[in-house]
Amino acid sequence: MWTWPMRTMRGLLCAVAAWLPSPAVADDLDAAKLSSNLDLASLNDADLASRSIILLHMGDVELTSGRIVASDPLVGPDRPAFVRTVPPGNYPVTLYQAFGRIAAASLRFAEGKPVRWELAVIPGQDIKSLKGDEFFGYPVDAGLGCYMDADTYALIQEREQQVRTQKSSSDLNYYDDVLASEIEANDDKYVMHRPVAGKRGNVAIFWSGWGDGFYPVFWGLDADGRPLVLFTDFGVTENADGRREPGGG
Repeated sequence: MWTWPMRTMRGLLCAVAAWLPSPAVADDLDAAKLSSNLDLASLNDADLASRSIILLHMGDVELTSGRIVASDPLVGPDRPAFVRTVPPGNYPVTLYQAFGRIAAASLRFAEGKPVRWELAVIPGQDIKSLKGDEFFGYPVDAGLGCYMDADTYALIQEREQQVRTQKSSSDLNYYDDVLASEIEANDDKYVMHRPVAGKRGNVAIFWSGWGDGFYPVFWGLDADGRPLVLFTDFGVTENADGRREPGGG
């Protein structure tokens, strides 16, 4: 049902190797060779519109610790946070839609155009171990991606326990029992989900391009190496352009 490019299979093999202990080094990889869509995070509204890219502003994700998790929220909410961190705070999430799909997602920390991009890594991932067009990223098996703080996973667990108690059953499907009604309100494309009402910590959840697969995440940095944006490419477009589908005539 979902397309899975061959490149993503090589990336998945890298993900398996990611648990081998080795230092993460981000200086020897040209991120532009892995994604031709990085400019999406820097183009103005007029340029994006001219390229048939539709912006969806989700609102702010609350980062209580500054340790960011990007994952499939239904199958990997406990995924380790990225090695690089940001100051705790509220940061806006923007989605880029093309061909009726969510083509990319960004989490913005400061204004400005990145002067350098690097592949985001979790502990144990070594950029130097990658070959050719291999990359690290996260697997999607439920058609969704997300951004959240690592601390928010505890709130998801708390919500799960609340639902189990209400159902008087250990049988729980987080999508059906919690998320479905929320995300359906946005045409099944996205939701800013708060696991526990009244508690700080939410999850920016969004449709992952064509669905299941393996997707890279990149840091956009300023001249001093400070993060300006975090960017997930779902492989829907090429060259930050939504006027013609990749591989189309």
